[in-house]
Amino acid sequence: MSRNTEKPRVRYAVIGGGQIAQQAFMPGMARASNSTLAALVTGDPQKAGRLATRYDIPAYHYDDLPELIHSGDIDAVYLATPNALHRRYAVPVLEAGLHLMVEKPMATSVEDCEAMLEAQRRGGGRLMVAYRLHCEPGTLELISRCRNGDFGHLMAFTSIFGQNFSEANHRGHSGYWSGPVPDMGTYPLNAVRNLFAREPAEVHAVGSRTPGRGFNFDDTVSVTLRFAEGQMAQFLVSYACAPVENFTLTGNRGSVLATPCYMFGPDVGITYTTTLDGRKETRRHDPVEQFGGEIAYFSDCILHGHDPEPDGDEGLRDVRVLAAIERALLTGQPQALAPMPPARIALPDQVMALPPVREPRADELIGIVPQSA
Repeated sequence: MSRNTEKPRVRYAVIGGGQIAQQAFMPGMARASNSTLAALVTGDPQKAGRLATRYDIPAYHYDDLPELIHSGDIDAVYLATPNALHRRYAVPVLEAGLHLMVEKPMATSVEDCEAMLEAQRRGGGRLMVAYRLHCEPGTLELISRCRNGDFGHLMAFTSIFGQNFSEANHRGHSGYWSGPVPDMGTYPLNAVRNLFAREPAEVHAVGSRTPGRGFNFDDTVSVTLRFAEGQMAQFLVSYACAPVENFTLTGNRGSVLATPCYMFGPDVGITYTTTLDGRKETRRHDPVEQFGGEIAYFSDCILHGHDPEPDGDEGLRDVRVLAAIERALLTGQPQALAPMPPARIALPDQVMALPPVREPRADELIGIVPQSA
């Protein structure tokens, strides 16, 4: 770890210079006082030159990644390449004993997730999947209230999450694992798993392709999850609609409507309204620096020898459901899921309420076709 300041800092390399890295992770690093940006890995010479200058860090090409991994100049990696490349870069990082935060979804198959977990066991570093909402105050408050029984026996969850996605962005023509289900569906899926504290037993899905749009996948997908104890969950995700994000949660004592509930930004504060015994209450949480918060949380785990809660097991649990949704879309048949014991609990002490940073404007992003049309 870096000892140039009184407080030790974890030194991060960013692998992948796409929109999420440029717009959110790299700026958010400024709020994590226990962390520092130490290197960038990208295959784009323009990004390498301009981002290296902007952040005063060295830039490496992907071909030079082994040199960086073994240089002794970094402690941890933030991996934000296209989803299908996660395993390729995660395994050597983890085998070298470095710590890894990987963007969600963790990978594009259960097998890839398992290979990453095995590499972590061999190398001994820590692995966290970048579920930033696991450090967000409103989200953790609501998870805690569900587990405390505030809304009684939880019975149903519904959600809609959509955007008008730009077909010019590379993800608009890269197949299912770059489409709306792994990209946006991971949010309601992860939310309901944590709110119910249960794993789904069966998945059904139907999809459609909007006339006039050029995506090579179903751009709008509806998913139904059935749980062994009788709970039901439904969510719809789309790359072909006006921006929308919400979820509802229903128990036998009360209900919840949350919006905004998934997104981030300096003006986005997670908000939800409860109805209990006929009385409505709205809780509006201030915007926080969600990326800086997850960085600070992961670095704290590294510095103090703790395993992060949204770990590789949490990532694998979502990926196995995403893979089942893909099979359901291909076959038109419901897909059963093997029983799993409950996951670890996201605890209130994970909350990171750091002030948000300014996001770069679209014209400040380098070599990026923004996702929103």
